[in-house]
Amino acid sequence: MDVQIHSIHFDADAKLLEFIQKKIAKLETFYDRITSGEVFLRLEKGDNAKDNKVVEIKLILPGASLFAKAHDKTFEASCDDATENLRTQLTKHKEKQQEK
Repeated sequence: MDVQIHSIHFDADAKLLEFIQKKIAKLETFYDRITSGEVFLRLEKGDNAKDNKVVEIKLILPGASLFAKAHDKTFEASCDDATENLRTQLTKHKEKQQEK
């Protein structure tokens, strides 16, 4: 699976990129037909300065695309939340595909 990681208005370090790559790769155990993925890392400005790390993940599947967005104190925690959300979406998508 091809994963593109975009950090908006900052440079992400190699540890963070590797962490995200591993998390996305684990999603293939739940659904092996994932074509590609895109990850956007953002720092939100505003009053809520604690949970300003935003991770958006978009997965491309044959005939569908799945999306998850999470806010948290760290990018790692946001990535955990978003991948957990995508895992749930993938299992539901797989069940629907098997019903057909």
